[in-house]
Amino acid sequence: MQTTFTPEQLKDPATRRSNEVLRTCVHCGFCTATCPTYAVLGDELDSPRGRIYLIKDMLEKGRPADAQTVKHIDRCLSCLACMTTCPSGVHYMHLVDHAREYIEQTYKRPLSDRAIRWVLARILPYPTRFRLALLGAKIGRPFKALMPDARLRAMLEMAPKHIPPVSRNDDPQVFAPLGEKKMRVALMTGCAQRALNTDINDATIRLLRRLGAEVVIADGQGCCGALTHHMGKTAESHATAAKNIRAWSREMAGQGLDAVVINTSGCGTTVKDYGHMFRNDPLAAEATAVSAIAMDVSEVLMKLDLPKGAAQEMKVAYHAACSLQHGQQIKTYPKDLLKRAGFTVVEPKDSHLCCGSAGTYNLMQPEISKQLKARKVATLEAKAPDVIAAGNIGCMMQIGGGTEIPVVHTVELLDWATGGPRPRALSDQPASAVPILR
Repeated sequence: MQTTFTPEQLKDPATRRSNEVLRTCVHCGFCTATCPTYAVLGDELDSPRGRIYLIKDMLEKGRPADAQTVKHIDRCLSCLACMTTCPSGVHYMHLVDHAREYIEQTYKRPLSDRAIRWVLARILPYPTRFRLALLGAKIGRPFKALMPDARLRAMLEMAPKHIPPVSRNDDPQVFAPLGEKKMRVALMTGCAQRALNTDINDATIRLLRRLGAEVVIADGQGCCGALTHHMGKTAESHATAAKNIRAWSREMAGQGLDAVVINTSGCGTTVKDYGHMFRNDPLAAEATAVSAIAMDVSEVLMKLDLPKGAAQEMKVAYHAACSLQHGQQIKTYPKDLLKRAGFTVVEPKDSHLCCGSAGTYNLMQPEISKQLKARKVATLEAKAPDVIAAGNIGCMMQIGGGTEIPVVHTVELLDWATGGPRPRALSDQPASAVPILR
């Protein structure tokens, strides 16, 4: 694609990067075949190619974002299926991230949009605030029909039936390996996940220790910054990301780390991109070092050589989170691990398509999200599984809200198969019975 940015415009690092991305696009349109919003809406401007044209025009002309451009960029899930499909290697993620930052700087949204975004940015990344909000949503759910805005109704629907108690395993501490020490890792405990489902981190810690990892919960870590990053709120996202970089850098400089383990794939995609996000920041070297050892939990488990288990009488439908299969290009590890543990693994039709969760997408674009959820649930249920497994809390909540089939994290099944407790979603334990390790 030919671009016409001026030398002055190209002095801006973000514009220079967008120019590089734009120049790799050859207009082929392969991306439209795998774009969920194009599949649902059928509008060229709701495809990656259409959005690229809009972004190019906006950035080249240096004009403030207009309502049409904002509408179509907002409709993008950032599922990154287009990057997997693209034969030219267009790094759409960096381009759309720049566009969102530019929109945030140049476009004044309607008051309702600004209010909802403000609330989400100040609640979801903070576990205590999020817990209180979930409690309020549970109380308010019977009155959701009275809400005039579909986004507010979606927020009320988001609250789980059970809000788990705080797990003390998420506090800063070190868990010794059970047996020979094979590696030392830091576990990213996350933010929303700590409020929605404490079983995931608990199961991850048990499993990693059982396989010989010393697990560090680093003091000072928190939200990865993805939520505000995808809203274009760069200063906020970098501030929270910087806390993680400093926290893990201290551990790396101290007793060392073999990996930063991430069990929420949406966070993993962002942490692996810290090197790019901070490329012009004083923390650039530390950010690059952190990104270099950031791993999805499935990558670490492959290194730790999960023992082969006996055949299980259970069919698992594996849902491939977009941030894992497209964002991190990890496609087979979770399935390989589940099969090794003894489970029968099946995959739904069109497994490359997004479930519609996509961070806060299901809250800010609820109508499109519901269509994608219905499609995903139907393809999963068609496999008649006993349980659905995924590697991302957002996907788990989204799919779980549309089916009666239990939905669990992959590590919960692997923990169970290697000596841990049966996942609570399979045994109907009350939330108060969440195992506490120490």
